[in-house]
Amino acid sequence: MAAIVGLKLRKKLLAFDAEAGELELRDGDKVMIEDEGATVLATVVPRGCYRHLLPDTAKTVRVKVVRKAEDADIRQEDLNIRMEKDYFKACQRKIVQHDLPMKLVDVTIEPDGSKVVFFFVAENRVDFRVLVKELASELRARIEMRQIGARTEAQITGGVGCCGRELCCTGFLRKFCPVTVKMTKEQGLPLDPEKISGVCGRLMCCLAYEYDTYVEMKAGLPKIGKRINSPQGLAKVRQVNVISHKLIIELEDGSITDMNIDDYKPEMLVRQQ
Repeated sequence: MAAIVGLKLRKKLLAFDAEAGELELRDGDKVMIEDEGATVLATVVPRGCYRHLLPDTAKTVRVKVVRKAEDADIRQEDLNIRMEKDYFKACQRKIVQHDLPMKLVDVTIEPDGSKVVFFFVAENRVDFRVLVKELASELRARIEMRQIGARTEAQITGGVGCCGRELCCTGFLRKFCPVTVKMTKEQGLPLDPEKISGVCGRLMCCLAYEYDTYVEMKAGLPKIGKRINSPQGLAKVRQVNVISHKLIIELEDGSITDMNIDDYKPEMLVRQQ
């Protein structure tokens, strides 16, 4: 049976599994793999550091190690790193020169040097035809401009979230999922943009993690604003806190109290006539 090793690409933050065949590899070794039709350099990493983060559908190994990297492969990778920095400066200079409404985020050189991809963010579509023409002439390479969203920008640049941990998109998320204000409301969180937005300026990805659990736990419970016949009398539901297992209610005299969720029965709900 072929050995399985963990690998990481320089331009991709998440590690993955690959078949090593009969090769004897150790952590830190450089190898060559096939990725999207190109032979690229990857680094062997410990599998234990990311295996628990992979969904079951992602545990099928589809990548194979072609061979160990040679000195020429490593030198080419080092050259690409230096050239990407120079290309970034060159593109940034021309963006300013042409006053284009775009923000350059990253540059990637294809392993064989046949193409240079520039990643940028912009509020609207940008006419960069002149920019591409000038860059192709100056860099003597095929140029591709690729517009990305704010979430992908944060994933590329990395950072620390309000929780004090590495950004989820940088650390383990393999696919962005839709996040809505409804998820925030369902979990009883304040609709304060500063508290529910990530470094990308969009709603935090983690708002979706426990949403289904909250929906399940709140099933059958009265919604906020509904009137119920509580043990203390007729009351209006002000808050449903499934974590503390409490219903916060307002009695007819205006006083605020709470009742245990287990004490609530569906027949307590006051039906509107």
